[in-house]
Amino acid sequence: MASTPKIDTEVQETFVVTLVAPENGSYTVSPELPADGQVATGTELTITATPSEGYSLDVVYYTFKGGMWGTTSVENFTPTMKIKVDKDMSVGATFVESNLVDNLNVTHDVVYAKPGVKPLKYDVFAPKGAKDLPAVVIIHGGGWSSNNEDVMRGLARELTKGNQYVVFSMDYRWVNNLDGDATPNSMHNLIEDVFGGIAHIQEHAREYGANPTKIAVTGDSAGGHLSAAAAVLSPMIGDGGFGTTEGVFEYMPTYMPKGKSVDEVKKEIVDAVQVAAPSYGPFDSKDFKMFIQQTDQGYLDAVSPIKHIPNVADRTIPHFIVRGSQDALISDAVVQPYIDLLKENGQTVEYLVVDGVGHAFFDWKPDAQTRATFEKYGVPYAAEMKSFFDSVFY
Repeated sequence: MASTPKIDTEVQETFVVTLVAPENGSYTVSPELPADGQVATGTELTITATPSEGYSLDVVYYTFKGGMWGTTSVENFTPTMKIKVDKDMSVGATFVESNLVDNLNVTHDVVYAKPGVKPLKYDVFAPKGAKDLPAVVIIHGGGWSSNNEDVMRGLARELTKGNQYVVFSMDYRWVNNLDGDATPNSMHNLIEDVFGGIAHIQEHAREYGANPTKIAVTGDSAGGHLSAAAAVLSPMIGDGGFGTTEGVFEYMPTYMPKGKSVDEVKKEIVDAVQVAAPSYGPFDSKDFKMFIQQTDQGYLDAVSPIKHIPNVADRTIPHFIVRGSQDALISDAVVQPYIDLLKENGQTVEYLVVDGVGHAFFDWKPDAQTRATFEKYGVPYAAEMKSFFDSVFY
């Protein structure tokens, strides 16, 4: 009796890979995709990007649905990227005019600390031949719970125009357990990351041609809050714990340079941060308490820059602040009290409302809409920000 042939009933799972049409360059995909874009799970794709004449690679990337903003992009800054297909995704490459990057030495992923699962890092955008230039530290937004330093690279490139600044774009932990940490991260931990990043940047600034004693801080949205914190909460750096003793709230930087006391680090940061540009961010915990687990008013005040604005007689910290007129997340009512209190304390403030734009116009992501918004609004207002920094350092 003939044996019955065995039928393999296992069906190979596939996902749809969509290729985004490139501008100012091209890319190839190997192996070549089928006409319907259906690719077997586990397939490794190799993407190789080539810029057109007069352009340079920005990023090779893939984007998929998920994350805080509905889509998430994974980016690679070298011309070749390998992608393992395990979900529906869009693949592409973006290019920028070469004059934006030709005079820059860009260093990606400098790790400054690893307090949890995620290594904390920053990128450096240094004009070639930089020496003793003021530093700009950018702290990205994303609801304290998404994005990383890459989203600020457009702003970083704009602020290096004219070769007057070395720009450091830094990452930090996300709140709660979103990094995969077993112990939830609280808002003060993120601020401690910012101080640790600045301490690490100061320690290594001269390697990139920056002056560690001259720092501007900026950031957008959640990074607006964190950059304001970097500017006005630095006198609270210390080793007394954060709320472990009643009434004591001191920030211990996530990174501490060897051989330096916490008081030395505090003084160096307080003295160095001389100007702030917190863009469309909240400054009072009542406007972002949904991201904070603690309910103690002492804690809430301690993470609120508005509660700690210095009088100009004690410390000068000029502010440049922008927000979009159509920003549905950060209203004028959120920003204006901070501005009013800065002015009451004698601080210089320039507040610009950008007509016709919403939230996050300083972001840079691979999608065409985000890049177009940055080009229309981010570029000119980055120039305004840089001019404000110039008034302090030059």
